[in-house]
Amino acid sequence: MPIARRFALETLTEWGYRERQDDVRLCVSELTTNALLHGVPPGREYALVVVGDGSFVRIEVRDSGAGWPQVPRMAPDSCGGRGLHLVMALADDFGVTPHDPGKTVWAVLKMDSQWKGSDGSS
Repeated sequence: MPIARRFALETLTEWGYRERQDDVRLCVSELTTNALLHGVPPGREYALVVVGDGSFVRIEVRDSGAGWPQVPRMAPDSCGGRGLHLVMALADDFGVTPHDPGKTVWAVLKMDSQWKGSDGSS
């Protein structure tokens, strides 16, 4: 997932989003890891999309698997299963969009700055 995290952070920096980089990094890492572990059938890949929309950034991870993200209940001393809990705690909105096949798991984070287009407009 280092490539996915680097892609997301470089893209947001290029667009002028400088805040919440740790939150973006963690959300990208967790969503792409979940796609690889639970959503991608053998021989297939996932797609990461980052969308800057004014004062919001949307992270989308699409896979072609049939599974649906589960937010497990776990014991406080569990070693795993916290990924979606973390994403839901950091994101301002979170959800799943079904496709045939697969789904897109997404998270939206509010930003203080707004994307500046190539002509300097918002």
